[in-house]
Amino acid sequence: MSTPIGPYSPARRAGDFVILSGQLGMVPGAETPTLVAGGAAEQLRQALKNAEVLLEGLGATMDQVVKGTLFLMDLTDFAACNDVWMAAFESPRPTRSTIQVAGLPMGARAEAELWAYAPLN
Repeated sequence: MSTPIGPYSPARRAGDFVILSGQLGMVPGAETPTLVAGGAAEQLRQALKNAEVLLEGLGATMDQVVKGTLFLMDLTDFAACNDVWMAAFESPRPTRSTIQVAGLPMGARAEAELWAYAPLN
């Protein structure tokens, strides 16, 4: 997993919730922070793979994600990113908001923030 590019925690458990900071499509294990090649869909695909690793580290799974926020630089990428989202989540899929933004860190085209409900036993 990549080191965060800012002064924040990439993931935190708060009781039965696991909350992930916005995830970019960072190349895992890269020596310096690097985005995967391609556009918004490719970056979202990698961001969700990275998110899955973070969730597992805190005892949660993608099936337990209940809320997502998708930030896109350009809403013309909406359909392609929907395809990625549908491949990453089984039905019932998490609730989601999608927001077009003026800019994302590192010039990213997509960022995903996730909340999972993962009760502790």
